[in-house]
Amino acid sequence: MGSLVEHHKVDPGKVIFLNVVSAPEGLRRMHEEFPTMKIITMAVDAGLNEAKFIVPGLGDFGDRYFGTRTIRTQPH
Repeated sequence: MGSLVEHHKVDPGKVIFLNVVSAPEGLRRMHEEFPTMKIITMAVDAGLNEAKFIVPGLGDFGDRYFGTRTIRTQPH
């Protein structure tokens, strides 16, 4: 995300980042990188597992929605 903001010379204070599910680690990183950016999230899950999946997360929602399949390191 940083590269897009920097590439387009956007003032992070004028950006509203919207998402459905966040992990505390991701929110911390976004705030460290863009302290003036507004972040709106519907839910904050417990955190990330060893494979960097949000726990408990939404499972394979993206794969099901977009009809894609990726190699997983976590059990289904």
